[in-house]
Amino acid sequence: MSNKLIEINDLSAGYYGKPVIHHIQLTVYEGDFIGIIGPNGGGKTTFLKTIAGIIKPLSGSLKFYSPEGGLIENPKLGYLPQVNSFDKSFPISVEEVVLTGLLSAEGRLSRFKASDKEKVRKVLERLNINHLASKSIGELSGGQMQRVFLARAIVSEPWILLLDEPSTYADNRFEAELYELLAQLNEKMTILMVSHDLGMIPSYVKSIACVNGRLHYHPTPEITPEILRVYNCPIELITHGMVPHRVLSTHQENSSTDESY
Repeated sequence: MSNKLIEINDLSAGYYGKPVIHHIQLTVYEGDFIGIIGPNGGGKTTFLKTIAGIIKPLSGSLKFYSPEGGLIENPKLGYLPQVNSFDKSFPISVEEVVLTGLLSAEGRLSRFKASDKEKVRKVLERLNINHLASKSIGELSGGQMQRVFLARAIVSEPWILLLDEPSTYADNRFEAELYELLAQLNEKMTILMVSHDLGMIPSYVKSIACVNGRLHYHPTPEITPEILRVYNCPIELITHGMVPHRVLSTHQENSSTDESY
């Protein structure tokens, strides 16, 4: 059995003393790829920020372990936030943004070595954005920024990769490339990914966590209206095909309303 990397016990977290997520229980094992789904406002981003250390728990515990099995204080994490939260007017180049993914564990800038810049060059090439290295972040499109921040998240080769809506600004071509890249990365790192793309993620993730105030973990990638109903996860299923469409629940006779999931 794989080693556990994250152990979450009775965790509550939120803002200004008010919890958004409540009594979370979850153990994340090495090699898992968890798709995190749930309604807007359900706490998905709060959950990732708590794991990333941006938000401190209000109660409960959050423990990290190394791949070798020992309890540790500073795990190797990579974090891709929602790109729309970044100030595009900040004067920083693409190369410099990605270099910040190699900050010291204390969060201070260390002297970057030639080997660090080589790591940045390789990850930019892998994401087909090496030609943007010297550009200011404010000159980029949403899709280009998404790639840059993904590069920052993976440049340190983390044990755990946290992704908050990584395909938000992706065009069709990059979206396909993104999921294939994540499948490759999952061979070396554990991934937790927030996504609304319920038609695509079951093909790539290994398990599902529905976050709607509380967290319900489902150990397979299967997403059905029945699962969403049992887990109180009121979101829509949208399938891909010639014409993308929503999957609605069965119509009930003599019912005045139809529910969608």
